[in-house]
Amino acid sequence: MFEKALELGRTPNIRRLFPNSKALIVSGKVIDRALLKKRNAMTIAANARNHIVIRGVLRAAQRANACIIIEIAKSEGGVDGYCAVSYWNLARQVDAVMNELGITVPVAVHADHYKIKSAQDLEIAKTEIPSLFDAGITSIAIDASSMPDDENLLANITLSKYIPKWAGYETEVGEIKGEEGLSTPEEALFLIKGLNAHNIFPDWIALNNGTTHGIEKTGRGIDVELTAKIHTALEPYRVSGAQHGTSGNSFELLKEIAEKTNTTKANVSTALQMISWGVKVNEYGNAELDSEGNPVKIPGKGVSEELWEEMREYARKHNLKGGDYKKLNLPFENRILRQPREIRERMAKGVEDFVYHLLVDVFNAKDTAPLAIEEILKAGSYDLGPKAERIEDPSEWTEEKIREKAKLLAKEEQTAQGDYDD
Repeated sequence: MFEKALELGRTPNIRRLFPNSKALIVSGKVIDRALLKKRNAMTIAANARNHIVIRGVLRAAQRANACIIIEIAKSEGGVDGYCAVSYWNLARQVDAVMNELGITVPVAVHADHYKIKSAQDLEIAKTEIPSLFDAGITSIAIDASSMPDDENLLANITLSKYIPKWAGYETEVGEIKGEEGLSTPEEALFLIKGLNAHNIFPDWIALNNGTTHGIEKTGRGIDVELTAKIHTALEPYRVSGAQHGTSGNSFELLKEIAEKTNTTKANVSTALQMISWGVKVNEYGNAELDSEGNPVKIPGKGVSEELWEEMREYARKHNLKGGDYKKLNLPFENRILRQPREIRERMAKGVEDFVYHLLVDVFNAKDTAPLAIEEILKAGSYDLGPKAERIEDPSEWTEEKIREKAKLLAKEEQTAQGDYDD
């Protein structure tokens, strides 16, 4: 079955880039369908801020027999990103590690948070998005959520033509800023109905459902009841949920998301970075901080003590604290990779064990790899097609009517400031 899936399931860009590969890199659609088939399950979408994270996550997925997504956000791996792993080398790294380690579970490679904040971003995207798929991306999140609702919808409509029909596609409503400006069913329906009218059928929708990105535990965390309510309203359009900002939420809360909502994709970023370095994290995935706001490292875990001291000194020099430690990724990637093999191995093992626990004990993703393969074989193709069909009247969703409808949406003012792009 694996050999047949390898023959049928690899997307055209992956086949072109890696003609002799044995890595089953697939569309994000395949991953979503597998989790839906298992029911009450979601899988990890792991932000690969460094190469070691890729290795650890893939090992965990193989051990759990789970299909997964590996991703990088525009802020992390775009042209101005703070990581050496980028939109343009992520697929190459994933493919290489999968072949090296003999990974046989299906994996999607996702461009997370492809942010659109202005008309200029929209123009750049028309050439940049095709370049991402040329580089092996098999799934993308168009995130224009910081724009007004009408502009968000219109940006998604404009950019949809640059996304291959076979690719996984995520959209977002309600910019993620914790408990401020929570998404509403009306906003989500506005976005999904407008897309549906234009024959655009997202696989996932991300919401502001009470989470923040990063390592700070604030407020109540994910609002499961709100998430379930919005997902229920969207059921006629057959769009799954993508849960962002899992750091800062307990395992029990994440279990509830899997069990009580239609979420199939859960982004995990900061925790994986910190664990790879050997930083102590609690069950919320938050780093333990010292009195000065700096992460606390566990002796004998992660990077060498000497390298950690270099990283801390760099952070002090550049006034980096807490969540801003993420900016150490780019300057220290090669220093991490030149460490002795046993150090690199313990870094990957820390990530592996954490992700395995998430996949098996929290997300209910164990043994979803065969389900993904079944979906490929059933379709006889890498292209599973849309889950939904058009039920909205296009004449009701012209640009003029989109702008009129947007004026009727009640909006809660958002005032929170911060870096929410990962």
